[in-house]
Amino acid sequence: MFTVTVVDETTAGTRREAWHLDIFEETLTLRELIRRRVFQEVAEYNARPRPVFQGLVRPVDAEVTLNGYELRSKRHVDPEKQVASALAAFERNGFVVLVDDRQVDDLDATLDLSRDTRVTFLKLVPLAGG
Repeated sequence: MFTVTVVDETTAGTRREAWHLDIFEETLTLRELIRRRVFQEVAEYNARPRPVFQGLVRPVDAEVTLNGYELRSKRHVDPEKQVASALAAFERNGFVVLVDDRQVDDLDATLDLSRDTRVTFLKLVPLAGG
């Protein structure tokens, strides 16, 4: 088993606290890594719903806040919809993924994982007025 360190950053300079994702394979596609990451964050949220969802992409009908995405009401978040949103966001350059400081730009790229692999999800923030 490999424990991958996951970090979320934005181009505006904000950074969430790193967390860990357990992976049992030595190789994985980027698509599968994103899927597992989203499933874990949704499972953790659904187990203890809070007003703010902290995840890779915004759930439907949620407002963007400084700390994540504020849901209008505490509710179950659908992991399949979140995965579809995350993959679509990646494909339209909503975020980039760095694996050990190397950008991966293909969802079907195979990632070689090790015990100290660090994955950074860099969310691209639109420029003001742009």
